[in-house]
Amino acid sequence: MNKEWTKGVSLALDGPGQFRTIKTLQEASWALIDDWPLEEGEELDKALLIFEAALKGKKSPEAARMAFIAAAHEAGIEIRE
Repeated sequence: MNKEWTKGVSLALDGPGQFRTIKTLQEASWALIDDWPLEEGEELDKALLIFEAALKGKKSPEAARMAFIAAAHEAGIEIRE
């Protein structure tokens, strides 16, 4: 499950200005489960489906990364480029 991304995603999951960099599909999965401010959302649902497909080798880790970013935007989480 430790599918590493080519580029991490730094986002403020722990509060405004408190950035954490997510580098793997596993870290992203735990963030969605434990730290996500929304319990429901279209992009969140898509991300979860793409994560599952990536774990099965049907989607790329990059597709999962992009879905994670879209879910973060939907949740209003600040992302640092």
